[in-house]
Amino acid sequence: MSAWEQWLVEQAERRERDAMRRTLTPREPADRIVDLAGNDYLGLSRHPAVVAAAAAAARTWGTGAGASRLVTGTLRVHTELEAALAAYLRQPAALVFSTGYHANLSVVAGLADRTCRVVSDAHVHASLVDGVRLSRAALTVAPHNDVAAVRSALVAAGARGQRTLVLAESVYSVLGDRAPLAELAAVCEEHDALLAVDEAHALGVHGAGLVEASGLAGLPHVAVTATLSKSLGSQGGAVLGSRALVEHLVNTARPFIFDTGLAPTSAASALAALGLLRDHRDLPGLVRRRVLDLAAALGVEPPAGAVLSVPLASPQVALAAQAAALAQGVRVGCFRPPSVPDGVSRLRITVGAGIIAEDWARATEVLVAVVKEHT
Repeated sequence: MSAWEQWLVEQAERRERDAMRRTLTPREPADRIVDLAGNDYLGLSRHPAVVAAAAAAARTWGTGAGASRLVTGTLRVHTELEAALAAYLRQPAALVFSTGYHANLSVVAGLADRTCRVVSDAHVHASLVDGVRLSRAALTVAPHNDVAAVRSALVAAGARGQRTLVLAESVYSVLGDRAPLAELAAVCEEHDALLAVDEAHALGVHGAGLVEASGLAGLPHVAVTATLSKSLGSQGGAVLGSRALVEHLVNTARPFIFDTGLAPTSAASALAALGLLRDHRDLPGLVRRRVLDLAAALGVEPPAGAVLSVPLASPQVALAAQAAALAQGVRVGCFRPPSVPDGVSRLRITVGAGIIAEDWARATEVLVAVVKEHT
């Protein structure tokens, strides 16, 4: 056995020992399992208008953009989506990417460099962490939602003459809490820093997102990233902010420059979903009502977003609870270290508006019994 083969075997054994082994499990299109593990928060990925828009785009443009956006891969459907996103989120301009991960990589690595200091909340998504690594900027990790710590870091960076970029999520994906956006924006304005807010888990669940709801949309010191793969039921990501910011990323962001453009089917389906979200303002309200009801039934704090987490004693217990729910026809996620910032294993339950009332009632009943059995 070669050294590499031996290393792979040892890594697999370690994952098995720590209950960290993950596998890919295909699902069928007509799966009767109630899915409370995905991120289709508003149930729009199968909406007839969204599916029809994707099909029409495939007939019009083909199945792929065919090239990077800077060559021949910018299609009219891209610019239409960017204009619609900017209008809905009340931002001057938008730029769409093939994934939300690329959007976050780009906003950090495209703006920060060795001369810059990034001040990051301790709970930001891995894509933002990886963006900092690519940028090679100096990094200060602030305790979660600690505005005073962010202020101290900005003061210190200002004394060193460093440009500063602050990273936060409007709704954090694991604990489900929201960021103090107004306070962070005020601190950033005071210290001439740029605040980048990931709205992945707020867009749609909170209408146009919490940046807009907080009265911060369009401010020159606040930028936004978003995904098209959650509430909009499609695929891709976006960065929104000033026209100067977007123009800069077009010219400097490697995940944008060297990647094939967002598939036209994804762009068209996201555009259709955005129209439904704009026209059906009851969808976020249904998600919120279900979140509150399920949190009360399970005896946990309701999250600010659509993902509800139930802490459990260990990775093994969390996996057993997940398997027990699946055996009864309900699929939920499972967070285990190192994916959780506080090291606590959890069931990850996605609340969605697209689940019919009968299935929702049955899923709630199953989850209450499973959680009671495993806690």
